[in-house]
Amino acid sequence: MIEHRGTALVESSSLIRSLSARLPGVSDDPYQDPAGLLQALARIPDPRDRRGRVHSLSSLLAVTVGAVAAGQRSVSAIGEWAADLPVDILAGLEVSRDRFTGGFLVPDASTIGRLLARLDAEAVEAALTEWLLTRTNLRSAAGRRAVAVDGKTLRGSGRPGDQVHLLAALDHHNGAVLGQTAVDGKTNEITRFQPLLSGLDLTDAVVTADAMHAQREHARWLTEEKRAGYLFTVKRNQPRLFRQLKALPWAKVPVLDVTRDRGHGRREIRRLQAVTCHGVLALDFPHAVQAVRIRRRRYHPRTGRASTVTVYAITNLTAGQAKPSDLAGWLRGHWLIESLHYIRDVTFGEDASQVRTGSAPQALAAVRNLVISLLRLAGATNVAKALRHNSRKPHRSLQLLGIA
Repeated sequence: MIEHRGTALVESSSLIRSLSARLPGVSDDPYQDPAGLLQALARIPDPRDRRGRVHSLSSLLAVTVGAVAAGQRSVSAIGEWAADLPVDILAGLEVSRDRFTGGFLVPDASTIGRLLARLDAEAVEAALTEWLLTRTNLRSAAGRRAVAVDGKTLRGSGRPGDQVHLLAALDHHNGAVLGQTAVDGKTNEITRFQPLLSGLDLTDAVVTADAMHAQREHARWLTEEKRAGYLFTVKRNQPRLFRQLKALPWAKVPVLDVTRDRGHGRREIRRLQAVTCHGVLALDFPHAVQAVRIRRRRYHPRTGRASTVTVYAITNLTAGQAKPSDLAGWLRGHWLIESLHYIRDVTFGEDASQVRTGSAPQALAAVRNLVISLLRLAGATNVAKALRHNSRKPHRSLQLLGIA
């Protein structure tokens, strides 16, 4: 623990002010915080004994979030970031003071690490998600809201078989993480699908998911209880359904949407076909009314190689509710959750992290999700660049979080 005295001036940042102005519910004045991140953090149950507490739980977690928003990747780096903070930033984070000297008692990495390991990670997820949702309007300005669901293993969190696996939901429109929950292992991800989405208002939304979640119970639950649409890719894990889709008369179905992309040294053309399935074409899957086939042809000019991949999908939305361009957009938009995983792995070094104790891996993943969501909502297109920008001035992280 470090006692910190001295003074510093908070220099304004035009970039963060402009980004904050674009984030609904976030004032460009960091001393106006109507949503209250610190208050949201204070509602998380504190696992520590009341005797001997020096720091409040909310201040320790606020330091953690602020450090991650400045690009810090490990518990040690969070402690080092905190040790260098000027007094006005420490005051904004409500860091405890020595009752005799008045100096700030800056928490060190071991103090933060012990707390993260003992926290109820699901409570951390819930508190951060609730705070984010109260500060943002996550509905798209036009069209149907789309939510992607996918899982990720934290590879550095343990040995194979003991690694933390998380299932997340993400808004296609703005990239905000709407929720995340832990599962016991990859084979149990299916059982966490409904608990993950149960607290979200999905009325008239469409949920996109990979073939693992093309489950009959998921389809019934989304349609009958959540009043939502679904768009599931289908692979051989559903052999009967896959055979039905493959056997449809695709040769007679016109191509309804074509998209072309260039990037990563390749060219790609995606051709989408969709057919309404009823009568003799009815699919053996709850509420499925449309079948989709996408043929992706990729060409690598440098090598001259070309490849074609065929993907099948199903939806409970009719042709009148979902145009071919909508279907193509949602299937492409699902990759954004893969982008979230990539950013956490590459920019934050999540898979390389050796944090393994208790709930710390999931708690830190929740914090990273929050930071990535806020940066995306603020208009940042390059998360790594935004983190470098924040790292140069500590008050920029606090402005992004709306903390004075």
